[in-house]
Amino acid sequence: MARTPESPVPPRITAPDLPPVLEPATPARSGDLIAARLDLTGTVDLAYATLEQCVVSADAESVDLTGATVIDVDMSGARIASLRMRDAGVRRLRISGGRIGTLDLSEARISELDLRDVRIDYLNLGAAKVTDLEISGCAIRTIDMPQAELTRVRFTATSSDEVDPRGMRAKDLDLRGLDAMAYLDAHSLRGATLTSFQVQQLAPAIAAGIGIQVRD
Repeated sequence: MARTPESPVPPRITAPDLPPVLEPATPARSGDLIAARLDLTGTVDLAYATLEQCVVSADAESVDLTGATVIDVDMSGARIASLRMRDAGVRRLRISGGRIGTLDLSEARISELDLRDVRIDYLNLGAAKVTDLEISGCAIRTIDMPQAELTRVRFTATSSDEVDPRGMRAKDLDLRGLDAMAYLDAHSLRGATLTSFQVQQLAPAIAAGIGIQVRD
């Protein structure tokens, strides 16, 4: 995608719009949860539910938000083995602190997602359409982004063992704050911004991909 002289443009992130009073609520599949406080434990089925202006805490094995609508939600200090948000619609979601085993956002439609100081084993953004994503102070073992469409995405003080960007399309993707040990396909980083040191690290993979032998 074409760059502008100001690129990379930073993500446009605002805090979730939360009401002054929240009522405790019980999670339910396909439920409408508005201005609610949710305390999730065990195995939770919220597939195709609507969460709007909610605060969520969790110490859970599995939370299923497949196909859900998530608007103005704050999740802090959660410990979740599997958080499934496949095909969800997300707008102004903040996840801060805590530990998540698998965060599955594949095929999701995302606008304004803020991940801060979270430990994640596996982050799946495969085929997601993402606009305005900030990932700051996170440790993410594996990041999968195949076929994702990313606009205004920035990593800051974040580390990862492995990143899979195959087939990714990006505009204003700022990877300068991502300390990644390996990229599975350096050629798929078109549209990203990296530091000169990161480019030096990627040089052998880029050379091999275009058929250049490097021998000293």
